Amino acid sequence: MANYFAHTATTSPTKVLDADSINREVFMQIIGNTTVYLGDNDQVTISNGFPIAKHEAPIRGLLGASQELWCIVEMGTESVRLFTTVD
Repeated sequence: MANYFAHTATTSPTKVLDADSINREVFMQIIGNTTVYLGDNDQVTISNGFPIAKHEAPIRGLLGASQELWCIVEMGTESVRLFTTVD
């Protein structure tokens, strides 16, 4: 099963994936040229978040059961696309 999501990252923490009861493979792509910082809760900042910049191909990662995915940008907004798969 696959799920597709489109979100706009802003200067306030934005939840881009809700928690689920299973582990998920996540593919993420930044549409523009702004760095997006990732975290696992609404306390993500540009200082403690994991930075992701635009890439030609989506970035692949794993999101564990009961984990959420949040993002934030330093200024402006950025389009984020996500694709998740489960067994």
